[in-house]
Amino acid sequence: MQPYSKSAEAISKLSPEQYRVTQQAGTERPGTGEYLNNKEPGIYVDIVSGEPLFASADKYESGCGWPSFTKPIEGPNVKELQDASHGMVRTEVRSLHGDSHLGHVFPDGPLDRGGLRYCINSASLRFVHRDQMETEGYGAYIDQVEDVQ
Repeated sequence: MQPYSKSAEAISKLSPEQYRVTQQAGTERPGTGEYLNNKEPGIYVDIVSGEPLFASADKYESGCGWPSFTKPIEGPNVKELQDASHGMVRTEVRSLHGDSHLGHVFPDGPLDRGGLRYCINSASLRFVHRDQMETEGYGAYIDQVEDVQ
């Protein structure tokens, strides 16, 4: 496994939107994210650290306006924190190594797949297509990747 970490160099390469979302806990406008309608097989990694976060096999169309997943590809890589901003209490999800704001998790996902909906900002992610996973060092996760239904 490769080491994953947050670096000044990685932060300096972020677009203004990626910076706002990952470093300032921002949220993309619903329906605007690059990966909302992505149905290609692969994994989604932290835009800052490269740590694996979600697999295409766990992505589904929730209708919420952001990419939604039923579970993380590596549970420990996604940490949960209480978020009391905007007059409500939610569960924020952040990457473990990159400490990037990813989005929120809600208990209204598909019951037959665990009941969770990880509602994630595309700006916090980089997609690695199945065909590039081995080359980019993510070969260990190929068995968790399948075509999105």
